[in-house]
Amino acid sequence: AALLLVGCANQMEPAQKAIADVEAAIAAAGADAAQYIPDQLQAVTGQLADLKAKFDKKDYKGVIAAAPALLTQAQGLAGAAATARQAAEAAALEAMNAEWTALSGTLPAAVAAIESRVNILSKSKKLPANLDAATFESVKTGLADAKTLWDQATAAQASGNVEAAVTTARQVKEKADAALAALGMTAG
Repeated sequence: AALLLVGCANQMEPAQKAIADVEAAIAAAGADAAQYIPDQLQAVTGQLADLKAKFDKKDYKGVIAAAPALLTQAQGLAGAAATARQAAEAAALEAMNAEWTALSGTLPAAVAAIESRVNILSKSKKLPANLDAATFESVKTGLADAKTLWDQATAAQASGNVEAAVTTARQVKEKADAALAALGMTAG
């Protein structure tokens, strides 16, 4: 009986270390694993729970036998998460580029149309019935802001910061849409 107890004790420490190694590999994968590869992470943590259950049942041989394969899977989580993250970032960048292309194709013409209408109305002695002086001043201010923002958006895009370019272009679109609506014009 004493020999059996010593044999179990000899296997208990390597089994504990094996579990700790798997836990450390899972922790090293970090938040990216939870965000980008949750199914793989869940599978590995489920297997870790099974390993811990074997340990609790004092099946140290079972733990030692199963741990290397699980450790390999756990160590692979960080690489798989990084790959998935890069793919997601590339897709987001592609979507931003597509949105920039759409916005840069329509906004300059919309701003030019608003500017033309503002110039015509500024020379007129009387504003149209659907446009009061305060709204017209607001349109002129919005137009000036939109032009400044568009300059910032194109500069951001030229420097390679597509995210800032798109974010700023969205603001231009909001201002242009508001001005078009106030002037009774349609985007075209």
